[in-house]
Amino acid sequence: MSIVKIKDKTFKTSISESEIKQRVKVVAEQISRDMADKNPLFIGVLNGSFIFAADLMREMTIPCEISFVKLASYQGTMSTGTIHEVLGINEDLTNRTVIIIEDIVDTGHTMKCMIESIGTRHPASVHICTLFLKPDKLQEDVKVDYVCFSIPNDFILGYGLDYDQQGRNLKEIYTLVEE
Repeated sequence: MSIVKIKDKTFKTSISESEIKQRVKVVAEQISRDMADKNPLFIGVLNGSFIFAADLMREMTIPCEISFVKLASYQGTMSTGTIHEVLGINEDLTNRTVIIIEDIVDTGHTMKCMIESIGTRHPASVHICTLFLKPDKLQEDVKVDYVCFSIPNDFILGYGLDYDQQGRNLKEIYTLVEE
């Protein structure tokens, strides 16, 4: 187990790089089977999903496309509860199969807002793929179709997830150590 200090917080390794890669591959295989005839458009939610989105796309075995949207709702370790779209979607979503790629679904507020927003653009269907799901923290009735890991309600970072914009570059997942 490895310990890292990011700013004023201490984190310990909780999920290894190899475990992450293996789960991403399994989920990519599942999506490839489910969407074999769909040419889905993946929409990665920046900033947190960029590493997951890249690894997921490299494991896809079907024709697919990717775009990104940038949303903001966190400050430090806490969600503000307000979601702001910083960078929007430019693609025509009419009759497209859309798969939202998220780093972590906790309350579900961001996914609910995204599904509502995307729904106004007449997609054929909208699906959610997340690296992490916190089922005990979920407050919205959103269907998460593809989940790499279900985790407890701990604060984590690494593999694209951050603490106050730091730690995204870590190859493993680290969990906050209560001090």
